Amino acid sequence: MSQLPIEAVIPELLAGVQRSPQVILKAAPGAGKSTHFPLALLKAGIVAGKIVMLEPRRLAARNIARYLAQQLGENVGETVGYRVRGDSKVGRYTRLEIVTEGIMTRMIQHDPELDGIDALIFDEFHERSLHADTALAFSLEVQAALRDDLKIIVMSATLDQHALQNLLPQASYVESQGRSYPVQIRYQPGTVNQPLVAAMEKQIRTLMAQETGSLLAFLPGAGAIVQLANNLRDLAADIDVCPLYGQLNFSEQQQAIAPAVAGRRKVVLATNIAETSLTIEGIRLVLDSGLERRARFDLKTGITRLEQMRIAQSSAEQRAGRAGRLEEGICVRLYSEAQLKQQPQVPVAEIMQSDLAPLALELAQWGAQDVSELQWLDVPPAVALSQARSLLAALDLMDSRQQLTASGKEAHALGVEPRIAAMLLAARQHGEACLYSALALAALLEEPERQVFDVSHSLQRWQQGRHPHSKVLHQRATALAYKLDSGFALRAVKPSQLAQVACLAFPDRIAQQRGQHGQFLLANGHGAVIADDQPLAGSDYVIALDVMRSQQQSSQVFSALELDMTALQQTFGLLFSTQERVDWDDKAGRLVAEKQLRIGQLVIEREALPAPAPEKMTQALLNYVERKGLAVLQWGETTTEWLTRVRCGCEWLPEEAWPDMSEQALLRDLNQWLEPYLSGIRSVKELNKVPVLDALKARLGWPLHQQLDEWLPVEHRLPTGSSKKIRYQVGMDPVLSVRMQEVFGEQSTPLVAKGRKAIVMELLSPAQRPLQVTRDLAGFWRGAYKEVQKEMKGRYPKHVWPDDPANHTATTKTKRQLNS
Repeated sequence: MSQLPIEAVIPELLAGVQRSPQVILKAAPGAGKSTHFPLALLKAGIVAGKIVMLEPRRLAARNIARYLAQQLGENVGETVGYRVRGDSKVGRYTRLEIVTEGIMTRMIQHDPELDGIDALIFDEFHERSLHADTALAFSLEVQAALRDDLKIIVMSATLDQHALQNLLPQASYVESQGRSYPVQIRYQPGTVNQPLVAAMEKQIRTLMAQETGSLLAFLPGAGAIVQLANNLRDLAADIDVCPLYGQLNFSEQQQAIAPAVAGRRKVVLATNIAETSLTIEGIRLVLDSGLERRARFDLKTGITRLEQMRIAQSSAEQRAGRAGRLEEGICVRLYSEAQLKQQPQVPVAEIMQSDLAPLALELAQWGAQDVSELQWLDVPPAVALSQARSLLAALDLMDSRQQLTASGKEAHALGVEPRIAAMLLAARQHGEACLYSALALAALLEEPERQVFDVSHSLQRWQQGRHPHSKVLHQRATALAYKLDSGFALRAVKPSQLAQVACLAFPDRIAQQRGQHGQFLLANGHGAVIADDQPLAGSDYVIALDVMRSQQQSSQVFSALELDMTALQQTFGLLFSTQERVDWDDKAGRLVAEKQLRIGQLVIEREALPAPAPEKMTQALLNYVERKGLAVLQWGETTTEWLTRVRCGCEWLPEEAWPDMSEQALLRDLNQWLEPYLSGIRSVKELNKVPVLDALKARLGWPLHQQLDEWLPVEHRLPTGSSKKIRYQVGMDPVLSVRMQEVFGEQSTPLVAKGRKAIVMELLSPAQRPLQVTRDLAGFWRGAYKEVQKEMKGRYPKHVWPDDPANHTATTKTKRQLNS
């Protein structure tokens, strides 16, 4: 351990802990910050009480605890212990606890004074997990208000030093260089159509044939890892291929992490789990795909979207560093240096793009209604937090004052996701059998089997003792049952009831087949697809458990349960509602009315009602527009362009009080903005008489309507005195197409949106042909204009092409017209 780079700064670190309430340690992967510093702090006796260290991953927490205990010649659970979800090894004499999975947050919530705990260490903070950000915000408030003797240490491989020091102004800053040996970087971008797995396989075979040592390959996900592992089964007999990703069991993960057996080499195929949290021994070669998968919560659908994306520059640096821990290494990157430089310096924090329902629950329990009361590196987005609170209210866990209900407080004490907690509490009210099913489902969702679509099959394997995680599942279900003052009987769980209790957690994911095999409509109104080869693709109803938003409009269902709608209505009738709906039947050309039994947007049963009265016409027309879409209204060019400007304003000036003008919101709120303008409209044909622009302007409100023309003007006045229309497009920069001579004398790029958005200048020839597109007009005049001038003088000799266009008079005339 004395060879570890961290050794050089240990005295400085310990001195920092002694004199400052906070310490920031920056140390590259492999420096020894996780495995050496905590023991050094323990042995130094600077803190008398317990030290708690937060790790973002369960695998890392267990391995670090085991390694530290070995260094002390002890078993885990003596001086060093760990707590992770569903598993803990701590004893009465434990002085250093490695914790994860939000456990530190719950420790702070349970005892804000942190009695007996004198130091909190946030390891691998650059991963910016939601739990780490939350726990740090809470612990900073504890330190400021209750425990000025509490030590807070933030450790990171890569971090925004300036931002972190602003958050922790009292902190001592210490930096350790972790890479002991130089790493040669090779850029080997693949061809355009070459599949990733094929490119990785080719490079691995070449490296293992030409170089010594073991290899660590970074891939974006488990699917690619499994495929590549199968392709590499014929590697040399002395090479072991070891997958490493989160869904593997503990022993399989340990096999990948452990040093290669003497005389053998390893090829470890890993996700970004191996970037920083884990040290894999004996690695000299790194192959970096440059890709990762990140979860991004879709506010519109309430469904998480798993996106494959290019890694940040900091992640590339961490991956390369894995090759230089023991000797000089090699890192082959399957992308170009230019591609890397286009990426952000650090990844986006989880708090900025995830479901914030767990955070909203924690904040309510903490008593922080306003997030600004706490200190954050990134303040949670207000829109995402508002949606999270709406979900908690729908689950009966939060009241209108944003305080936890009695159920909400019980849910927090369970320490599970809010949806799962709500399911357990609701199931308990329906008897033991129902609760047993909910407990079983909670455990199965926390430890899902890879590539198992129908979760009832996992239940059957568990009941038969053939599930790979049977012991862990039973421990988890039993622990949750204990918190609910209940027992757990696995044999009493029925597969059919599993689907019913799932609806208590995911009522918005009840899905109805649309009449086409594999095509479903979710109760939240969005589409979902089940692969054709799955038996459940032919079901009338399913409850979708694992859903991922795809690039297309529909979401892909990855796990589900078949749902008996009649049984659901008998057991959980409160999930259903009855509505009388009046609509316009465009085929019959008349009003129709029916009573509907619904779950969210799904119509389960219909019953015809007597012919409705004529005064129901307005509601029928609103229903018609909602069903058919806004296109049934009369949209002129002026209206469309106005709405586009408003939507651009919402995007570019988010601090203003814009109403939601998205198509989804306009359809949702038809009764608010459109209904007042349907007076006198008596049929679908007459909808073309509705003044849509007036209705939309009323929704926007007079002050914003006035300011819209100021912030996002329709036209730009040219130096010639004439005006040209600015072309606005949602998600793109504004564009102005204009002949180059007309903007002579315009010295800089025009700006809109309070000066935040530069107009893209599409400069045209006298014949209205594009010559140049620029966002920097001043730079164009100084630079590329010279080439354009040279060419245009020959092509259009009758027109003016001055040497100093920035200071020349703009014109629409030829030389002869100017001289006459």
